[in-house]
Amino acid sequence: MPAAATDGLLQALHDKAKAEGFAALGICAPDSIPQAVDRLKAYVDKGYHGQMGWMEERQNWRGNPAALWPEARSVIMLADNYGPSGDPLKLLNMKDRGNISVYARNKDYHDPVKKRIKRIGRWLLEQAGGEIKVFVDTAPVMEKPLGQAAGLGWQGKHTNLVSRELGSWFFLSAIFTTLDLPKSEPEVDHCGSCQNCLDICPTEAFVGPYKLDARKCISYLTIEHKGPVDEALRPKLGNRIYGCDDCLAVCPWNKFAQVSKDANYWARIELQCPKLEHLVALDDAGFREVFRGSPIKRVGRDRFVRNVLYAIGNSGEGYLRRSVRPLLNDPDPVVRDAAEWAMARLP
Repeated sequence: MPAAATDGLLQALHDKAKAEGFAALGICAPDSIPQAVDRLKAYVDKGYHGQMGWMEERQNWRGNPAALWPEARSVIMLADNYGPSGDPLKLLNMKDRGNISVYARNKDYHDPVKKRIKRIGRWLLEQAGGEIKVFVDTAPVMEKPLGQAAGLGWQGKHTNLVSRELGSWFFLSAIFTTLDLPKSEPEVDHCGSCQNCLDICPTEAFVGPYKLDARKCISYLTIEHKGPVDEALRPKLGNRIYGCDDCLAVCPWNKFAQVSKDANYWARIELQCPKLEHLVALDDAGFREVFRGSPIKRVGRDRFVRNVLYAIGNSGEGYLRRSVRPLLNDPDPVVRDAAEWAMARLP
């Protein structure tokens, strides 16, 4: 393809991504993250992945995108802004309310994002041919190092991607293609001496800069971890009942972050600062009704109520004992354990 035609296609691709609502687009080669294999192996060997067995499985594919689809010649990385309208840390002081991670306060992003990148993919096929595969956190793809290689941002000391234009609040998705497209310049690290994200972590989950032990991370503990949470960590959860935004929220680069224009990412009123006494009373049917279409639904009622009970135990609000008492006889042993722990801590 002539250079002029390639440049025209690239500009049109950026325009198409913008029209579909994406905040940024970059392109890298499938073999652009050679360091990922060894880093992933070291991470898993130390057990930092906890119960997330999927990180251990298919390590070669996860660390080497070229092995995932050998025919691919380019990886198109897209950033989707979900920036909040306020400071998510303020809710941490409202002890009788549950704090839900910003990204989970409305609909699950996976399906709508996948529909949009499929439209971009189909457009690309029509314009230039080739073949494509699209991924939205659904395959062994390491989006963050690929995002850095594609120039969308850099992996900060909290291990998440940071952008000079978007701050910390954006999702990543990928289109693999057999087309050999012009590659973007990779982004470099701009964290400098700042370690706000490391200092704020309530559970001290960072082993060091750029090194996270997921087994102590609140996002992992409230979403991925099955069974009771270590009693030494429970008080540090505070009122965080699904995920944690602390390390993202304190990043200085968020001064450039923008509020998302996508209404699907705006917090539902009932999930902005929900009362713990309402959430803890949910049975399975009620849980599925409240969280239909939400990413929270995938953890299930029992794990979610476990989290709410830990938050109640940390609230110091004696009136919540009446909400906990019925769960001392819950069918789920983990819920019962959490209820007993909460009752023992409440005045």
